[in-house]
Amino acid sequence: MAIGLAELTLLVIIGTLAAIVYSLRILVLLERRIANMESNIQTVTKKILKEELKIEKTTAKKKR
Repeated sequence: MAIGLAELTLLVIIGTLAAIVYSLRILVLLERRIANMESNIQTVTKKILKEELKIEKTTAKKKR
């Protein structure tokens, strides 16, 4: 059973398309992870800001 040039070309094209779809899937997963990390960083930053404001208020009261 010999594979003709047309079949070989078709197999290469299908393989390339499959690789592109797989790469896009990986990129979407990575983008979701990065978005999750950004959300966590924002949450931590807000908590730190609240704590800093509390500290500033207490130190301002002590100076008076």
